[in-house]
Amino acid sequence: MSRVYDNWGKLVASVLNREKLREIAVRDSLSSSFSTDYSSRFSSASLSEASEILSYPHIKAFTFYQLRKATRNFRSDHIVGEGGFGSVFKGWIDEHTLTATKPGSGLVIAVKKLKPDMGHKEWLTEINYLGKYRHPNLVKLFGYCSEGDNRLLVYEFVRKGSLDNHLLRSGPPPLNWATRIKIAVGCARALSFLHMVKEQVIHRDVTASNILLDGEFNVKLSGFGLAKDGPFGGETHVSTQVMGTSGYAAPEYLATGRLTAKCDVYNFGLVLLELLSGRRALDPTKVGLESKVVDWAKRYIGDKRKLLRIMDIKLNGQYPEKAAFIVANVALQCVNNNPKMRPCMAEVWAMLEDI
Repeated sequence: MSRVYDNWGKLVASVLNREKLREIAVRDSLSSSFSTDYSSRFSSASLSEASEILSYPHIKAFTFYQLRKATRNFRSDHIVGEGGFGSVFKGWIDEHTLTATKPGSGLVIAVKKLKPDMGHKEWLTEINYLGKYRHPNLVKLFGYCSEGDNRLLVYEFVRKGSLDNHLLRSGPPPLNWATRIKIAVGCARALSFLHMVKEQVIHRDVTASNILLDGEFNVKLSGFGLAKDGPFGGETHVSTQVMGTSGYAAPEYLATGRLTAKCDVYNFGLVLLELLSGRRALDPTKVGLESKVVDWAKRYIGDKRKLLRIMDIKLNGQYPEKAAFIVANVALQCVNNNPKMRPCMAEVWAMLEDI
C-alpha cells in the first residue's frame, strides 16, 4: 500500500478537485465512436429505429446462422451462463472477418441468447450504450443478431466470469485482498467514466453479477440493459420506473423513482461491502438487520476494533487493517442515506487508487 491515511479527514482532503477528476475520467475513454452528426441524446422511445443500431461501424450485425455455427448449434455443453434472460454460450469467430471458426480456434466470444419474451427495449439499450462507448473496464460488444423472434448479443469472452461467482458462491478459490482492491478500483474507474462523459450514463444495475473479470481479474462492467441517460439541461434527476436488482437500489430511488448518478454510488458501496464481508447485499436466508449487508455492517464500520466482525473469514486475516478500515469508510460514505452526502464516483475512484 503506497500510503495510508490515519484519519478520514485527511483522506477526503486528498481527493482531487472536481474539474481535474472530470478531465481524467473523460481522457480515460479509449474512444467515443458515435458519429458526430448523430443526435446529441437518444431516448428510450427512439431506440427502436434500426438505423441507430447500424450507426456503429465497429458493431456487426450477425446472422442467426453465423452465431448458430459459432456455438455449434447452441450446444448445451457450450453454455457458460444461464439466467431469467436466457443463456450465454461460448463460441469462436475469426478475429478479422468475424466469421465462425472451428471450436478452439480464433477469437473466443460469449453469445447471449435471449428468451423470446425478454425485453426488446433492454436489448436495444445494451447495444446503444456499449456501441457508443469503449473503455478498458467496460465489456466489449462485438455485435448483435435480430431475426424473427431471435435476439442475441455477442461480447468478448471474459474468462473468469462474474464477481458473484468468485465472491459469493462456493467453488473458485477465495479472492485475496489485493485482487479485491483491484476489482474495486476497476469498477470505480468504469463508473467514473460513465458519469463524467458529456452525456452522463447511469448504469442502474451495478451488482456483483454484472462485474465480469478477465484472466487477470481486470473488471469488465456489463449489464447495460437498464442504463439511462443522466439528467441534463439544468435537471437534477431523471424520473423513471424503479428497476434493478433487489437489495441494491438506493433508498431515495426506491421511494421516489428519482434517478441520479448517486444511485450508482450507492450500488457501488454495497459492492464494496460485499468485497469486504463476502456477504450478499440481500441475503434471504438471514433475518432482521442480518439480511441486509448495509444495515449489518453499519454497526461495526465506524470502530476499528469492531471492523474484524465484518471482514470475510475467507481472507484468513490476510489484509492490512488500516487499508481495510479506509475501504470500509469509503463504503460507508457511498451508502449514506442522504445522496447529497455521498461522494461522486470520481472521488471514490481517487480514494481507492490511493490504497
